[in-house]
Amino acid sequence: MIRHWPALTRWLVAVLAVAAIVLSLVQLQRQEQGLRITDHKVGETPVRVFRPVQTDKAPVVVIAHGFAGSQQLMQPFALTLAKNGYVAVTFDFTGHGRNPVPMRGDVDEPTRITGVLVAETGRVADFARALPESDGRIAILGHSMASDIVIRYAQAHPEVEATIAVSVFSPAATGERPGNLLIIIGSLEPSMLINEGLRIINLSVGGGAEPGRSYGDFKDGSARRLALSSGVEHIGVLYSQDSMREALQWVNEAFGRHGDGWIDRRPIWMALLFAGLIALAWPLSRLLPQAAPEPMGASLTWKQLLPAALLPAVLTPLILWKAPTEFLIILLGDYLTLHFLVYGLLTAAIVLYLQRHTRTGLFQPRPRPLPAPHHSPGTRLDRFLASGTVVPSAGKLAIAALAVSAYNIFAFGWPLNAYAFSFMPIEPRLHLIAAVAVGSVIYFVTAEWMSHGKHARRGAYALVKLCFLLSLAIAVALNLKKLFFLIIIVPAILLLFLAFGLISNWSYRATNHPLPGALANAAVFAWAIGITFPMVIR
Repeated sequence: MIRHWPALTRWLVAVLAVAAIVLSLVQLQRQEQGLRITDHKVGETPVRVFRPVQTDKAPVVVIAHGFAGSQQLMQPFALTLAKNGYVAVTFDFTGHGRNPVPMRGDVDEPTRITGVLVAETGRVADFARALPESDGRIAILGHSMASDIVIRYAQAHPEVEATIAVSVFSPAATGERPGNLLIIIGSLEPSMLINEGLRIINLSVGGGAEPGRSYGDFKDGSARRLALSSGVEHIGVLYSQDSMREALQWVNEAFGRHGDGWIDRRPIWMALLFAGLIALAWPLSRLLPQAAPEPMGASLTWKQLLPAALLPAVLTPLILWKAPTEFLIILLGDYLTLHFLVYGLLTAAIVLYLQRHTRTGLFQPRPRPLPAPHHSPGTRLDRFLASGTVVPSAGKLAIAALAVSAYNIFAFGWPLNAYAFSFMPIEPRLHLIAAVAVGSVIYFVTAEWMSHGKHARRGAYALVKLCFLLSLAIAVALNLKKLFFLIIIVPAILLLFLAFGLISNWSYRATNHPLPGALANAAVFAWAIGITFPMVIR
């Protein structure tokens, strides 16, 4: 097992991980050199302005994020444009990111939420054009949900000289408006989005539009183009160098400008950063106290594990199919909370049923401690705890759970908040995180328990997590209209399962108990869901 690897290996991994973290942070910060970045408020809307330190007045580009996004998600576009001489302005829509004002109404109701978001975009655009660095000209860019918002805004404001719609879906687009429209879609996005992009271009060219080909003329506002960013999906399109080049070239042609061609290249540094953070968790896990004398868990056989994993995956979406799930003001977060809760309760019931004749249930009495050997316990923290009053295993479990949770949330949360998406909560979201945790704790405690144990089967952990993703897929299939946006976040959930699953397993090997990893995973998922999904009063 990893705990028996030589100490030199752990030190080597720690040194390499820290080096990777430092290098990536330096490179990410270096990308902002030469820019002046300031935060503002337009009413209650948080706004961030990116402009070159020394430049003449320049056009502004207002950049809008999509559903469940935040202004951090749009930084690659903002940095790319600002480093090429433009004034780039990002903001958090109502109900998103650090904007404390919830949306009201149904997301697909154009006279309610859509109208509110278009008006908010207008206020930010007015603020941007009034900046001292602005020359009065404006372009606008929006992703996913905001592609429709920016198209509607540009249609009503002919002074917008270029519109860029990323991952577009907009019934409002016409053959003439908005002017000078660029559509960018990831080549791995659903075909319905690519078809939507072709449909919009064909409104202007009369049919036969092809990706990668430009139509019309910038001078009369009829320019049109559909560009496919290679090898990326709905989120990756925001980090693709293809996307950056297309957007930069489009605004350069619209405004008759030429930059130096600098392109944001954060994906490689962000990958190195998070790889370093994950790797560092392995040697750090050795500092956790051992909470049980032997590995704890259900130790299910395959005959027991398969029904315990598969039945909740099928039953949960069926139970929630017609059930009312709108009890929180975070859109989709309320459904995910119930999905976690019901899935966890079903799993617990099945595992307890399977183990009713065994001695390894969830509430097995703690074995009587063995006499202490003449040498000290293995880790420094164990030796510290053993040096004074004897701390029961519950205390060690609490210490381990707090340590792993803090690492998951804060070590990952700070760079995520700085370079990827909003991850630090505002006051109106704190109770939402607590509410989501009710469901996530039940799910992760039962999932971690059933996949671990002294005789746990290899591959049990992966099977349990894959069954949960299967369950979400069934839920979406049963209620596509309501849960469509879950399709977008499934890749993110998979990445979280992989990253924090590794950390959870390392903590299990150090503590001999699944609870610290389970509570840490529950905390980070509740944190992410409570912060990421938009606040909507329906």
